[in-house]
Amino acid sequence: MDPIYTVIIAILAVLAVSGLFVGVTNDAVNFLNSAIGSKAAPRRVILIVASIGILVGTLTSSGMMEVARNGMFDPGMFSFHEVILLYLSVMFANIILLDLYNSWGLPTSTTVSLIFCLLGAAIAVSTFKIAGSDALSMGDLGEFIHAGRAFGIVAAILLSVVIALTVGTAVMYVSRLIFSFRYTRALSRYGALWCGASLTAIIYFALFKGLKGPLSQTAFIHTIENHILLSLLVCWLTCSLILFFVQRFKINILRITILGGTFALALAFAGNDLVNFIGVPIAGWDAFRIARHAGDSAMTMDALNENVPANFAFLVGAGVVMILTLWTSRKAMHVTETELSLASQNDEQEQREYGSSAFARAIVRATLNTNHAIERVVPQRLREAISRRFEVTDIEHTGAPFDMIRATVNLTTSALLIAMATSLKLPLSTTYVSFMVAMGSSLADRAWGRETAVYRISGVMTVVAGWFVTALGGFIIAYVVGLALVYGGTVMLILLTVLAGYMLVHSNFIKKTKSAETTTAVTNENVVEEIATVVSSTINTATRIYDRTLLAVFKENRKVLRDLNRESSELYERMHERKYRMMSTLRMLRESDLDTAQYYVQVVDYLNELTKALTHIVRPAYGHIDNNHEGLTREQTTDLIRVGDEVEAIYRRINAMLTTNDFGDIDLVLSMRDRLFETISDAIKSELRRFNTSGKGSTKASMLYLTILNETRTMVLQLRNLLKAQRHFLETKGVIKSWLYYAK
Repeated sequence: MDPIYTVIIAILAVLAVSGLFVGVTNDAVNFLNSAIGSKAAPRRVILIVASIGILVGTLTSSGMMEVARNGMFDPGMFSFHEVILLYLSVMFANIILLDLYNSWGLPTSTTVSLIFCLLGAAIAVSTFKIAGSDALSMGDLGEFIHAGRAFGIVAAILLSVVIALTVGTAVMYVSRLIFSFRYTRALSRYGALWCGASLTAIIYFALFKGLKGPLSQTAFIHTIENHILLSLLVCWLTCSLILFFVQRFKINILRITILGGTFALALAFAGNDLVNFIGVPIAGWDAFRIARHAGDSAMTMDALNENVPANFAFLVGAGVVMILTLWTSRKAMHVTETELSLASQNDEQEQREYGSSAFARAIVRATLNTNHAIERVVPQRLREAISRRFEVTDIEHTGAPFDMIRATVNLTTSALLIAMATSLKLPLSTTYVSFMVAMGSSLADRAWGRETAVYRISGVMTVVAGWFVTALGGFIIAYVVGLALVYGGTVMLILLTVLAGYMLVHSNFIKKTKSAETTTAVTNENVVEEIATVVSSTINTATRIYDRTLLAVFKENRKVLRDLNRESSELYERMHERKYRMMSTLRMLRESDLDTAQYYVQVVDYLNELTKALTHIVRPAYGHIDNNHEGLTREQTTDLIRVGDEVEAIYRRINAMLTTNDFGDIDLVLSMRDRLFETISDAIKSELRRFNTSGKGSTKASMLYLTILNETRTMVLQLRNLLKAQRHFLETKGVIKSWLYYAK
């Protein structure tokens, strides 16, 4: 055997470990969010339960590895050399795909990624094999691959999205009508029956989805399958009876149900999705052992069509890596924020990061119109009675994004749908079902208020679209990488290995450090210091951009203006985002400190207007030069230089006062501002006089000139407002401190 194959196996082993890390990081949301979002238990307890589920799932997952071995292609049509390159192409493509998605902020599905990477790599190697054979043609491609299964996966995406969203909405609506948000009394009466039904669905899911493989040949499972309705009834009565007695000891049975569902979903995740992470490397190892034993790298891989249990040591090792990742990966906890923010009961939760699309706005308008039509038909008394069941003001303020009733609905409905799909042999995805059930339950729970509905719908559309883009992207990347490996040989193997290694380090370490720097909690003690730092840095940045913009316009430097346009837009977006996240910051302040809250509101608004005025200068300037319009005249340039010098002097003086908190020169700044406004007025009058007198010159240049002058006035006004707000706030805080001193 060529030593290069040993190197390839080593590369596959490294990629398998990284695949486990990335897989748990991205998919942990499926089984953690309900428990974390409802705060059903401390995070440590939730992770312990999930870890046990993962360990049990990995030890019972050997029967699922056939998806990677022969699910998308016929290994008997390929030699060992071709199969090992095919598997390597799949792993490289997965790394590239995940890195691109992390960079773009798009969600991924590891199941879809595996299936379509296998399909793309198989077609690439098949094309290479057909091109090198006189007896084969492209019409024989169907003998190499199983394309029908891929189309079945695509159909399953649509099916699972619609079914999960619809069923999740319906179950949550009925559950909320029964329990409302004041569920303590109702839960004590018939909560045991309700939670017993939930546990029955979860147990059924665990048996037939998570443990069906190792238990499929047992008499117990056969008995249950032959008497399924009776078995479910007995299980429901038994669970309800046990929970009824547990409830007598003042134990919250909702917590038991949620932790049970977390265990079942973690078990199913490890048992069924483990193939997404290590299935390909294990299949490559099996192919290597077969070829090494035969001593022939050109032999066909018919043996991969046989169902061979995975190595127990590999499964144990995979389980350990997954559990360690679950406990140590900050990124895994960060991934849960997407679903929790979209499903949060708080209608003021920040959703603007997902943007607003025309389709989402149309859906919201259509829903409002439909709701108005229903209100005209349904009696008012009935509408008021239903609305009282959805009054969120009565919920206990635990700080959780949603309550344990909804968490139970999420877990129960997801488990039941996945188990039913498994029994009907429908290839539904755990990721799709879990996510869409959570979205449906939040919709039915009236969490999607008018303030955030458009953004939440756009966020859901982004996630769903990401699943389809994953399929297309995975196929294309695997196809290209497969062709590169089969035609490029050892050189291309080295290049792709270096590229994959760089992407792994860049995606999993550098970005994690960067994100950690941006997540600083805002408290009452540091909000003043934090916003003062922002004001100082923003003023310095705005001054630099303004001065460089004028200079670049004078020199008609398009490249510099392009960079300044991007930088000013980013600065404005940061301030704009801060403004729309202002309410969440204010909620962290003590209610008694109204002065700090008022100061924060004023400063954030002034910074937003200041940076907006700056973009209204830089963007037209860049557009003017980029479109090759005539530059400014000598008179216009002279006037702007005079204005720019006065602005810089004012900026420098104001920034010094804000830095030292010494406002002794505020009267001087006022006089400097008045002189600047006179200079701007004189410049505008001179431009109008020149334009009317000569009738010559560029109209577009005059418009740019006047725009710069007017927006400069706006910038200085907002800067002056910042100075006044800072002085007033510090004087107020000084009065408070003096009063406290004498009160002692």
